[in-house]
Amino acid sequence: MQYYDEEAHQFLADRYITGECPHCHAEGAYGDQCEKCGTSLSPTDLINPKSAISGSKPVMRETKHWYLPLDKHEGWLREWILENHKEWRPNVYGQCKSWLDMGLQPRAVSRDLDWGIPVPVEGAEGKVLYVWFDAPIGYISNTKELLPDSWETWWKDPETRLIHFIGKDNIVFHCIVFPAMLKAEGSYILPDNVPSNEFLNLEGDKISTSRNWAVWLHEYLQDFPGKQDVLRYVLTANAPETKDNDFTWKDFQARNNNELVAVYGNFVNRALVLTHKYFDGKVPVCGELTDYDKETLKEFADVKAEVEKLLDVFKFRDAQKEAMNLARIGNKYLADTEPWKLAKTDMDRVATILNIALQLVANLAIAFEPFLPFSSEKLRKMLNMETFEWDQLGRTDLLAEGHQLNKAELLFEKIEDETIQAQVDKLLATQKANEAANYKANPIKPVIAFEEFEKLDIRVGTVLECEVVPKMKKLLKFKIADGLENRTIVSGIAQHYKPEELVGKQVLFIANLAPRQFKNGLVSEGMILSAENFDGTLAVTSLLREVKPGSEVK
Repeated sequence: MQYYDEEAHQFLADRYITGECPHCHAEGAYGDQCEKCGTSLSPTDLINPKSAISGSKPVMRETKHWYLPLDKHEGWLREWILENHKEWRPNVYGQCKSWLDMGLQPRAVSRDLDWGIPVPVEGAEGKVLYVWFDAPIGYISNTKELLPDSWETWWKDPETRLIHFIGKDNIVFHCIVFPAMLKAEGSYILPDNVPSNEFLNLEGDKISTSRNWAVWLHEYLQDFPGKQDVLRYVLTANAPETKDNDFTWKDFQARNNNELVAVYGNFVNRALVLTHKYFDGKVPVCGELTDYDKETLKEFADVKAEVEKLLDVFKFRDAQKEAMNLARIGNKYLADTEPWKLAKTDMDRVATILNIALQLVANLAIAFEPFLPFSSEKLRKMLNMETFEWDQLGRTDLLAEGHQLNKAELLFEKIEDETIQAQVDKLLATQKANEAANYKANPIKPVIAFEEFEKLDIRVGTVLECEVVPKMKKLLKFKIADGLENRTIVSGIAQHYKPEELVGKQVLFIANLAPRQFKNGLVSEGMILSAENFDGTLAVTSLLREVKPGSEVK
């Protein structure tokens, strides 16, 4: 049985069916997954399903499909994942365990669609492969097309380590469905690890390209020229490795200014500038080491092993943090030793301090290479070194005594508030556009008798005076000409209009509303009628042509 759209006259693919998620009850969940809670679904799981094509309620129709018998693979999958891969990330392991504990069911791998890869078996005319059965095969065929003579090394050699980097919405396909396909064929290796990230949200909302709620790379590169590494750094620092995380422009600014500029960039700049000042830009001689020098050197001696260990278990966030700790060590070392003060009395000591600082700088160029490649290249140019090898990380003789450095430049630049506000404003504009596009009027209130409506005395008034109410920022005080006696009306629209915008305008007001007294003793003798827009802004009702004050609305 499969959902069928009677208006569109076609069977529906999973992504063309939406409804309420049975788990988190979010609206707009797809037939294969809820994007709010990340749960994998079947179309029949949805509450109140509807077709994404016509909006109509689909019906179930009988059709013939081909299935992947996942139930027959449950035994070895349970052992392979739950017993042999306990080192997998908790979010990956946990989701796989949940699926296995519920019991695997056969999964349809064919669809009734007019597009897709035809099912290559007899009797399957008009059927196409389900995209998540077809797509993983594409990984293999792409490798074969790229490397026709050696592709099997990548997919069949037991010495090859196969890693799948994915998002959490694809865990079940990469850990259960695809491995079952590989195992059933028999000659392919299985993934050694599937480091899946959770979702990275944007300013508290799910990233969505269809809603334009995203940071577009080409726009970023235009707005932040030369700052590719800043985005790389922030994305790695906020990587949702085990739980959902949030990208905000304020955090982006803070990490750039407080970490890249104030820590990494500041240390590099001080070390190079002082070397140019005291030693004409040449690496000075390292003299006798103090205990503090030895402690500092010991702190970064093991950095290579530590970063490699973290990278090998896919803890990229912690690995980058370890690299940044090198810069913190360097900053503290210069702050504690104060070579600018010693320059007056002990240049030999200054030479040793700056030699150690420069060796640290050179190590930073290597340690940050996987994370900030553009900045590492820029730093190597300042150090006048064409390249460093990863194996050299942790050494204290990367720069030879007397080696000439190039001119020092700022490695990173401070990002100002107005630059960040421009990005926030861009997103706010997108948010408003989305709200406008998705606006739906509230349901009509219960029907009332005409006699009830007649009790309201709605009239036209001319605004004679308008002013802000002191100490009450939301209120405007109006003096209204109503054709009888002038009256005072207080309205909560100060955040939507300036007083001078309304003076002389004609407005609609309820004339027979009981007077209302405010805490400051002010009495309002009516209510000015306003319409509330989708975004909460208020628009005072007005007339197409002028009438006498006091005219009744009929």
